[in-house]
Amino acid sequence: MSFTTAEARPAAETLDFLDAGGDVAARSPLQLFWRRFRKDRVSVVAGGVVIVLIVIAFLAPLVISILGLPGPNVENLNLTDSFGSPLGPSTAHPFGVDQLGEDVASRVIYGTRVSLEVGILGTAISTFIGVTVGLIAGFYRGWVDTLLSRTVDVVLSIPILLLGIGIGAACSVKGCLGGTIEPGIGVIIFLIAFATWPYMARIVRGLVLSLREREFVEASRGLGASNWRIMLREILPNLTAPIIVYATLQIPTNILIEAALSFLGVGIRPPTASWGQMIASATPIFNTAWWYMVFPGLALLITVLAFNLLGDGLRDALNPRNA
Repeated sequence: MSFTTAEARPAAETLDFLDAGGDVAARSPLQLFWRRFRKDRVSVVAGGVVIVLIVIAFLAPLVISILGLPGPNVENLNLTDSFGSPLGPSTAHPFGVDQLGEDVASRVIYGTRVSLEVGILGTAISTFIGVTVGLIAGFYRGWVDTLLSRTVDVVLSIPILLLGIGIGAACSVKGCLGGTIEPGIGVIIFLIAFATWPYMARIVRGLVLSLREREFVEASRGLGASNWRIMLREILPNLTAPIIVYATLQIPTNILIEAALSFLGVGIRPPTASWGQMIASATPIFNTAWWYMVFPGLALLITVLAFNLLGDGLRDALNPRNA
């Protein structure tokens, strides 16, 4: 009796779970995740790109030294022509220079550090706040849920770009609150965390409302477990996968927010290198110095695309229905 290809495929997949002795080989959740994730070649490549970007961000001075590039803030007006226009890509400066003779490649590399710092730290803070609020609102329900949900609605109604522009305009000269608030990385991270935590809170709240009615929660409550123990030991571990997926997808959004604020002049200020600020500076001279906009733009595109593809891959790999 012969099997068709469709009939033989389930048998082959079944044999993949058998060890050498013919017994069923148990797999941990991590092994199942990695087995599904590595099948997605695009996500694996995206993950590799993200790792490379993180290494570049941490080792930016070493990367600059290995490539033989000047520092990101080293000005050299000899690298401009007689009209003051920057020179294009060359062997010594593969990405060209800007109006001040600063190496664009060096500034793009240091801009990686700023973008990842803002994206990852801002996402981490907003995730922590959102998970905490969503967990409490979904578990206790009643007036607690109502109060926290209305707070989420209020925060969601605040436009982050307008808020950033307002803070930047008000605090750009002498700062606010005695110089405590000034445009820079700290304010950008605060704005991102403040504006994005409600999205995570809504997702977590909806999942907790479903999980709190499950049998394992009722069993823990019947054994005398406290509410906090149930939330942290029973419910929270079941939220790990969606939290990881959404946080990964939120990082590129936050990187774009930083780039937008820096482009508008209320984010990262010179001489600190930022992709958004570099693109803004390149806009008036794009016709004569295209490289000053193209290379920071490509860096932003590759970074955002890599995180988005990685997030999609994690979502598929962490979904047990895709086993």
